[in-house]
Order: sequence, then C-alpha cells, then structure tokens
Amino acid sequence: MTEHLPLAGFTVALTAARRREELGALLERRGARVVQAPAIRIVPLDDDAELLAATRRCVDEPVDIAVATTGIGFRGWMEAADGWGLGERLLDRLGSATLLARGPKARGALRAAGLTDDWAPPSESSAEVLEHLLAQDLTGRRIAVQLHGEPLPDVTDALTAAGAVVVAVPVYRWVPPDDVAPLGRLVEAVAARQVDCVVFTSAPAVASLLSLASSMGLSSAVLDALRSSVLPACVGPVTAARLERLGIATVQPARSRLGALVREIVASLPARCRTLRAAGHAVQLRGHAVVVDGEVRELPPGPMAVLAELARRPGVVVSRAELLAVLPGGGSDEHAVEMAVTRLRGAVGAKVVQTVVKRGYRLAYEPEASGAAKYSS
Repeated sequence: MTEHLPLAGFTVALTAARRREELGALLERRGARVVQAPAIRIVPLDDDAELLAATRRCVDEPVDIAVATTGIGFRGWMEAADGWGLGERLLDRLGSATLLARGPKARGALRAAGLTDDWAPPSESSAEVLEHLLAQDLTGRRIAVQLHGEPLPDVTDALTAAGAVVVAVPVYRWVPPDDVAPLGRLVEAVAARQVDCVVFTSAPAVASLLSLASSMGLSSAVLDALRSSVLPACVGPVTAARLERLGIATVQPARSRLGALVREIVASLPARCRTLRAAGHAVQLRGHAVVVDGEVRELPPGPMAVLAELARRPGVVVSRAELLAVLPGGGSDEHAVEMAVTRLRGAVGAKVVQTVVKRGYRLAYEPEASGAAKYSS
C-alpha cells in the first residue's frame, strides 16, 4: 500500500534556475515525481558590463525616481555596486530619490540597505507601478527601473514616451542553460504528454522552453499538450503572460510565492483527473499511478496505457489490436496486451477489467455511481 500523498502518481517538471532544490523538495514531500530541467541560467552580476554601465549612469547624475522590482535583484545590485567601489555613492543618489517597491520583498531589500520606500502597489504588479508613475508629469525626470531578468519594454517605453529619461538597470540577465539536454528531454516529454505539470517561475523560462521546442520542430505538439493534458503552473501573471497570449490556460497562486504555487498545484492536479466507479471501486487515473478507493498504486507504462484507453471509453469493449496500438513501443504481438492486462488486474483488482471472449476487454463501469466523475481534458 502506498500512502496517499496529494501528488502521488503525478510527474511534475521544474524549469527553474534558482531555488529549484527547494521547490523540488516541496513537491516531493507531497508525493510528486520531480523532473529537473533548468530552462535558463543567470549571468553573474560582477561579470555584467551592462549593470556596471547602468550603475555609473545612476551615480553620475541624480535620479528622481527609482523602482525596485525584486528583492534579490535589488540586493544583488547593491552588492555589485559595493564590489565596484560605487556602493556609497549609489546609496546617496537613491536616498535622495522617490523610491517605489513593486512588492514586499523589494521593500524589504530597500529597507535592509537603509532606504525607505515611498509607495508600493497592493497588487505587486509592474502594470500598477506604471499606472502610478504615468499619473504624474514625468517630463525630464530621470527614472531608474531595476529589471528582473529580462527587458520590460511595456514599462520603459511608456515612461520614455511620457518624457522621462529612463535608466534600465539589468541586475541579472537570463540566458539559455549551458547544457540544454535536460530541457530538450523535457520538451520531448511534454510533446508526448509524459509529464503532468510543468512549473515556471520566470517569464524567460517560458520563452526558453518554447524557443527550444520550435527549434526541435515540436512547437505545435508542445502547445497542444499545454492546452490540454499537461498543466502549466506559473508563479504569477508576469510569468504566465506569454502562455496566456497563446491561448494556454495556466494556474497561478494569489500571491507570487513558491509555497503558494505548490498549494495551487496540489489543488489543481488531482481535480483534473477522471474518477470512475468500476466493479464497486472508485478508480482515479493519474499520470503514472491509479488511486483505487483512496489507495495509490503505481503502474508501469504498459498497464497504465491500457487502463487509460479503457477508461477513455468506459464500458465499451476495446479490442486487443486497439490496445496493442496504445502500448509504449508498439509491436505486433497481442500477447503483450494480455500481459499488460494481467499486471493491471493485479494492481486494481481482477474484476475491474472484464474479458469479453473473442472481442477484447472492457472496464466494469458503473455509470450511475460515476455521475460525479471528473474528466481531464
């Protein structure tokens, strides 16, 4: 018997470059099988000439307004400035400016540096920060905007159009991983629908995965999978924006925190699964397991494929040839179907799968008891 942890039977893929071990541990403790496939890597701050140039621009001339968008990014900026011998001068400039914090983590970083923020949006949204700024006369005002891993053209272009002089501060930059093989394997797994959920914690990770899928000729298959059977879970609306524009529904926590993201996945994944009544048992199909009367039983790919096909047409007789066609690896020997059915019965109960002589197999489906069953897309 396997303990019924909420994510038991599901495979969850992580694309994060940062805090991936922490996120993976949170998911594993809830029963998930975790696949690590970093989609990006971070350029070290002290090697980044663009950040040095932006820092000098902020030091050489007064800044009227500064926007801190992330706590880790602002702290990294201060550390890098200290390393270049510009830390005290930068703090003096920022101390004389109006400071905006996009959220509580950015506010905490400002205060840790001895600075005090003047305003922060309730939504932790860059769009609300922009709206707040555009409500003012920005003509000729110098505004430093700390970026968070990628350009923010919607913000910087709008401020420039409003007459401001914008200093974009790229505190860290995302680039493709040194080793793209794990990400390539994830692209193939998503296209083949072999994972149940892909977790994104940054917009560049979304862009990186979709770019690689395109270069591998799997873009359509990946997008179709993300629109249907593979759940995209995003830490917040900025991360989800590109997927949403492509017509892909995502799940997001109300607050952009890893713990909240994990809770959202725990709530969403089981709810997408179909639950049927068969031979007096409640049977719920998950990615690589089946839950029978609340007990999780892992299945090899072959028996799982057979059960999924039978559950797709509950109560209908499915021929051995049709079941052979869904077995991983293909083949032409229908004996493989009989072996898969035998192993399936051993896991879910002999009466759940019925043999129809000379015709095939069917699920011992009880439609009246399955009236409240849920179906995955």
